[in-house]
Amino acid sequence: MTKTVRIGCASAFWGDTSTAAAQLVEGARLDYLVFDYLAEITMSLLAGARLKDPQAGYATDFVEVLAPLLGRISQQHIRVISNAGGVNPLACAAALQGACEAAGVPLKIAVLLGDDLQPQFKQLATRGVQEMFSGAPLPPMCVSTNAYLGAPGIVEALRLGADIVITGRVVDSAVVSAALVHEFGWSWQDYDKLAQAALAGHIIECGAQCTGGNFTDWRAVPDYEHIGFPVVEVSADGQFTVGKPEGSGGLVTPLTVGEQLLYEIGNPRAYLLPDVVCDFSQVKLQQHGHHLVQVHGAKGLPPSAQYKVSATYPDGFRCTASCLIAGIDAVAKARRVSDAIIARTSEMFSQRGWAPYSEVNIELLGSEATYGPHGQRQDSREVVIKLAVRHPNKHALILFSREIAQAATGMAPGLTGIVGGRPTVYPLIRLYSFLIDKTACALEVDLQGQRHACPLPALDHLDTATLPVPFAPPKPQGRADASVALVKLAVARSGDKGNHSNIGVMARSPDYLPWIAEALTPEVMVDWMSHVLDPVHGRVERWYLPGTHSLNFLLENALGGGGVASLRIDPQGKAFAQQLLEIQIPVPQSIADQVN
Repeated sequence: MTKTVRIGCASAFWGDTSTAAAQLVEGARLDYLVFDYLAEITMSLLAGARLKDPQAGYATDFVEVLAPLLGRISQQHIRVISNAGGVNPLACAAALQGACEAAGVPLKIAVLLGDDLQPQFKQLATRGVQEMFSGAPLPPMCVSTNAYLGAPGIVEALRLGADIVITGRVVDSAVVSAALVHEFGWSWQDYDKLAQAALAGHIIECGAQCTGGNFTDWRAVPDYEHIGFPVVEVSADGQFTVGKPEGSGGLVTPLTVGEQLLYEIGNPRAYLLPDVVCDFSQVKLQQHGHHLVQVHGAKGLPPSAQYKVSATYPDGFRCTASCLIAGIDAVAKARRVSDAIIARTSEMFSQRGWAPYSEVNIELLGSEATYGPHGQRQDSREVVIKLAVRHPNKHALILFSREIAQAATGMAPGLTGIVGGRPTVYPLIRLYSFLIDKTACALEVDLQGQRHACPLPALDHLDTATLPVPFAPPKPQGRADASVALVKLAVARSGDKGNHSNIGVMARSPDYLPWIAEALTPEVMVDWMSHVLDPVHGRVERWYLPGTHSLNFLLENALGGGGVASLRIDPQGKAFAQQLLEIQIPVPQSIADQVN
């Protein structure tokens, strides 16, 4: 039989369900089990944990979930790859080694080192580093500074015989692509195969998001309670299928996989990774069996000579308070109370000689606050006031957190108290992204205490002039004499990258795409999403993917700072696609009759 490699993903983020790993080990006949834990937010949280405890700074869930499965993983010869190491991968390996010894299972654990640039921070400051998007200089102090490594270090760890590979910051897809490069012996110049491998990793890196989770047609997804986690089966030419364990819940179709393909990408013809630049525009998704989708068509180009680096730095403090207000004219009362709290505390700041608030964000949950001008509910009889504020002085926000309570007896009726009690003041952490030459990172593999240097392969490097130009979507034929909501014509999903958000829109039929593209121009998107776009720096780019009859939109500077820096209720743009799906699309009456 032709060799294939089966890889299952048991975690999409730190905090994902603890049941997925056992589901995959027991029911998926795996060669590799991978876990993805890290995001920019996670890195800053782990860095803070390590400052308090030198043995902390990794995803403890990984050890807890894996410990009871070590015997079966060893018996089935499943190899494990995870970025659970966070900012302290050696401590993670030591904890897992302890679990192996306790279970009597002699597995070889390797650690990939080299992504952590925090020890070089002073030297970075002398290099004229600039933020990728704004051009801002490097902050004077960061709490974490990590390069997004690629797959070569993991491949070396596997070559050395590791059963389990623990990394710090790597691109999410690298835990999958490294396994495939190792198993098939691909060259680092096999760019089309590397692009397919990266796509396989990208599709399963968010766990159940490709098996029915977060799917537009959520009513069609059975058994959320036991949703299946994804498995890719990859052949030596790079083509693969996406499936899930037999008997598990969820749904695997071209639309569920297609939503994930579009998730959190920018230009689909130039998806930049450390090992390959991917072109996903011609990817095709075909139902290949029950809950099984075949994926092929990704193309690759040489990578650049640089790594992306994500640093996080403190920028004052934040505090968020929530309280329920109910009764007649609840929305109007909530507005009056919110404004009064901010005015009262601002006056107190001034009396103490403190600066005004750096930022104030008021959202009335229940009045369709996330919809901006498209909200339709102003008559709700109960809303949650969400007051989020930022200030350089921690004591100012402590005062804010205390003064909110007075509203319960001194302002409008129907305020039932602060949800969760008096709010806590936290440091506000911002993301700072920049590029650095790959030679700045010295990669090493630590295998059972022995260090092995890991030089990067010699590669051709990307000539940006060779990047493929965007495709123009087809023009519609005929006359639009009706209109329908976008959700009737397409599925959509949104996500975040720093302070930017993307919305991927995949037509339910190729016939619908020209009408969708005609209606959803970048200008229309700017108007429809104006309530989230920065009024000065916000803009929208659009790309067409003919292989999947899709459009991808990048909303720049649309998240109020993004991640833990944003004061919004939706700091990662997760609900943006839901808002867009309500926009009306002009279509011929024949199409309207089909979908209604």
